[in-house]
This record gives sequence, C-alpha cells and structure tokens, in this order.
Amino acid sequence: ADGALSYEQLLYEVSDGVATVTLNRPEQRNALSPQLLGELNDAVRRARGDESVRAVVLTGAGEKVFCAGADLGGFAADAPLVEKHFGSDLFLEFFRLMPRLGKPSLCAVNGHALAGGLGLVLSCDLVIAKQGATFGTPEINVGAFPYMIMSIIYRNVPRKKVNEMILLGERLSATDAVTYGLANKAVPAEEFEAAVADWASKLASKSPVLMRLGHDAMYRQQDMALDDALDYLRSQLSLTFSTEDIQEGVQAFFEKREP
Repeated sequence: ADGALSYEQLLYEVSDGVATVTLNRPEQRNALSPQLLGELNDAVRRARGDESVRAVVLTGAGEKVFCAGADLGGFAADAPLVEKHFGSDLFLEFFRLMPRLGKPSLCAVNGHALAGGLGLVLSCDLVIAKQGATFGTPEINVGAFPYMIMSIIYRNVPRKKVNEMILLGERLSATDAVTYGLANKAVPAEEFEAAVADWASKLASKSPVLMRLGHDAMYRQQDMALDDALDYLRSQLSLTFSTEDIQEGVQAFFEKREP
C-alpha cells in the first residue's frame, strides 16, 4: 500500500484505480482529531495528484461508527481560543478540497455518521449507507451547534428537515437518510462491501479527462446565477468537444463496443 506507513490515524490504499481512505481511530469512534483531519486532507491531495487514482472511497474503521465528529477532547482542551479557531480551519480545507478533487468520491458509511462526521459524508459525491448506521447533528445536545457543516447540509437536504435535525439533535436511520437526500442507497450489512466495490469500480472505469471536466463543472455551477451558469457550462461543453475521449466514446457507442 503506497504511503500507508506515513499516516498514524488513517489508512490509504490504492487498488484498481480506487484510492480507499479509511479513518482509523476505531477506539475513539474515528473522532476527527486535528491530526486525523490533517492526514485526511493530505490523503485527498495525494489522490488528486495521482493519475493512477480514478475514484476515491472514504470509509471508517470498525463495524459500528463511520465518524462521531470532532474530537471534543482535542478541540475543547485547554488551548488558546485562536488555536482552536485555526484548528477548525482543517474542516474547511477538507470541504474546499472535495469539490476540487477532479475525480468522483464515494462515502461508504459503515456506521454512525454524526456531527462533523456527517459533514465528511455529505462532501462526497455519492453515499452508500450500511443498514443500522444513523445520521445526525447532535451538537445541540452537548451545548454546541453544527456551525461547521451547516452550509454543506443545507445544500444537500430539504430545509425543514435540516432544521429538524439541527434543532432537535435526533438521528435519522439509513433508510431515512436516503429519503431525505443524505445518502444514495442503504444496503444490508452483508451486501455493503459488494455494493461499495461495484460503484467504485464503475466510477473508476469512466474517462478521467471527462470526469475531471464534468466534476469541476458540477461544483462550479451550483452557486452561480442561472445566466452565468449556462454560459459557463456551454464553454465546458465546447472544451469537451476538443478531447479525444469524446470522439472515442461516441465512436464506441455507434460501433456498440466499450470505449
């Protein structure tokens, strides 16, 4: 596994074009320490720069928990306020990196995804949840509020449902997560690994050039005014016409073969 040794709280492995990034603090419920967040951001940058990586899977070690959120011990410790302020910047860095990954990401939610951990989930393009996993923003129950992930969650989930999650601090089941747009599908535990592998291999099989152009466009256009978005997307289409990949893809389609 390339570079797996350089991380202490994270596993990073590349196989068949898929980089699997695993939060690896199972005893701490994969809580996001400043170190783990730093290693996670490094792994995302590594995957982005590696041409052999065509898709990224993000998951958690252990059976029960994907990620319980920020490491309250680390962030609530007796550190100066300004240090905590800069520490939370590691979250923002991850949220900014994922739309600029240039390749598709799949979150394999192997267990509970709570608070900041839910932000990690929603930053991925696609989400497969294992039945029994729950999703929630319990911050209000410990005297906090999901400030860091609010903008991410409101961009994915209907507003009234977000209000309910944030204000009541209750959890959604994996099935509810699909209903309200936090996940793409929920699968039984025994089918989970196969479902993740299936989608990951499909994502990794697409044209990396078109995936990068298209993936960038997906995120660039979402906060543009409509006219600006239409102009921008038209320019990206014109750029696509200049690639060999579209010519090969269309030709393969007419010749009824794999590109």
